[in-house]
Amino acid sequence: MDIKASDVKSLRDKTGAGMMECKKALVEANGNAAEAEKILKEKGLAAMAKRAERATTEGRLFVRQSGNKIAVVELTCETDFVANNTDFIAVGEKLLDATFEKGYTKVEPEHEAILEPLKISIRENMKVAKVEVIDIPSDATASFYVHSDKKTGAVVVVKGSTAEEVKTFAYDCCLHIAAFTPAYTSKKDVPESYINEQKEIFKAQMDQDEKMASKPANVKEGILQGKINKHLAEICFEDQMFVKDDKKTVTAKLAEVGKAVGATLSFDKAVLFVLGK
Repeated sequence: MDIKASDVKSLRDKTGAGMMECKKALVEANGNAAEAEKILKEKGLAAMAKRAERATTEGRLFVRQSGNKIAVVELTCETDFVANNTDFIAVGEKLLDATFEKGYTKVEPEHEAILEPLKISIRENMKVAKVEVIDIPSDATASFYVHSDKKTGAVVVVKGSTAEEVKTFAYDCCLHIAAFTPAYTSKKDVPESYINEQKEIFKAQMDQDEKMASKPANVKEGILQGKINKHLAEICFEDQMFVKDDKKTVTAKLAEVGKAVGATLSFDKAVLFVLGK
């Protein structure tokens, strides 16, 4: 059967499949473009199923604020090359569009449906790994940041004021979180089991120190508690030294900004996002 080059090109533009594949599909479908498109899709879906177990360790974070909500979409793929593909980036933005338009708060079938044509076209395993939406209270200010590699980002919501100075501080906190990747927001968030585990580690280290052997039990206990406090200050966001002022903790800087705007401020959300975690 004689297949026109214009028909092959039209099918390729629609499906993203290769020229030879499009021609074969048109021949198989006796020139029927709709049937050829269906054939290509079925073949693509079959190929996708075979690739489903491949690791998707690359990808991008997509973050956007609309009104009083910030949406975060994590879209993963197999290779860094695809993560930087313009079509991949465009699909990420479409996923954000659907999230806001439909009020989604988690991964839904529509997200997968939006991604499916690209998976078929590029022939690489991809996943909508995460959809998360953060609400911003009426008396709060929020900001977000995504690192240049698009694999690390942060969202911070500060309650108590909507002043511009607070927005700037919230953004700086996002930079801080992306740079220092704290494990917890505050000490109260740290599980007791984790603290006990760290105590055992520090105790073992102290037992191996000859200088510690002669010290009274109460002194050892004080040293142990000091080590725990120092460790918690290193892994808890609110107790870390602020990225823009290393003479003050994040909590101290929060109080300083609050005083400047005449408000009592607190962190409503301080969230780190890392691709694959």
